[in-house]
Amino acid sequence: MAQRRAGKLVLVTGGARSGKSRFALDRARESGERLAYVATARPGDPEMEARIARHRSERGDGWLLIEEPDDPAGALSSLGAEAVVLDCLTLWLSNLLERRKDEEILEEDAPRLLAAAGRFQGLLVVVTNEVGLGIVPATPLGRRFRDVAGFVNQRFATEADEVYVIWAGMPQRLK
Repeated sequence: MAQRRAGKLVLVTGGARSGKSRFALDRARESGERLAYVATARPGDPEMEARIARHRSERGDGWLLIEEPDDPAGALSSLGAEAVVLDCLTLWLSNLLERRKDEEILEEDAPRLLAAAGRFQGLLVVVTNEVGLGIVPATPLGRRFRDVAGFVNQRFATEADEVYVIWAGMPQRLK
């Protein structure tokens, strides 16, 4: 991206159930700005529907909700200077991996989202999963997901103004 950022980009990473989303919500609330939540989850089964319902209840009222599993860059361009939580990069990548090649994601989709983040005027808190700390996935799709997510996470971390990793509910600032 290498351009001056309009707003502030914060990346929040960590493992599953580490407290990433809670931290991201609190970080956005601290800004005192209007709150918006860009959700990338696709409710495809009862378990995912339950996760989405849990996230809705954790947010509470007062959030503009934009459900955008495929084009979070477009969603960001429609927002003003709100404090936005984009949750999450890895679900978005899962959605893309169903129909896009790795090169398309890394050379088109991720740069487009990073450019939208760079133009965003407010606070943007992006949640992602750290997927590289576990075992090597047993399937080609699992390895593909891990690799693409790792590269996208690196790009976002490089461009972010602040980066946090959440360990067992405890944030550690990396940048």
